[in-house]
Amino acid sequence: MKRFAILFSCFALIASPVLATSTFNKQWKETYLSGDDVNEDFVKTARKAGCYVCHVKGEDKKKVRNEYGKAVNEFLKAEDFPKDYVTANPEEAAKKITEGLKKAGEKKSKDGKEFAAKIKNSELPATDAGLDD
Repeated sequence: MKRFAILFSCFALIASPVLATSTFNKQWKETYLSGDDVNEDFVKTARKAGCYVCHVKGEDKKKVRNEYGKAVNEFLKAEDFPKDYVTANPEEAAKKITEGLKKAGEKKSKDGKEFAAKIKNSELPATDAGLDD
């Protein structure tokens, strides 16, 4: 029983950042992949890219972010959105996440374009996501 309690405690510590990043992902999709004016081809492309909108394909997602992921990380930290906070304040959390995404969108990609402009033009934001299949 003691081992189970220790294992459960370790899992609980790991689960909070995962919840925050899944909350970030959900809010990103609501911000950029919903609405009447969204390009359906871009929706498909972004959903296919999945985690690689912010991370680098083939790299450790816990450690490596692409250029857009680094910009998002400047404004949004998983530890600022613990499970209890997100559950108790879903609208406030969503608003803060959206604000962070908008601020990240103002940053420029390595190709000189703002991330938000690239997304608006139905392009994935990062140039270094490793998706050049």
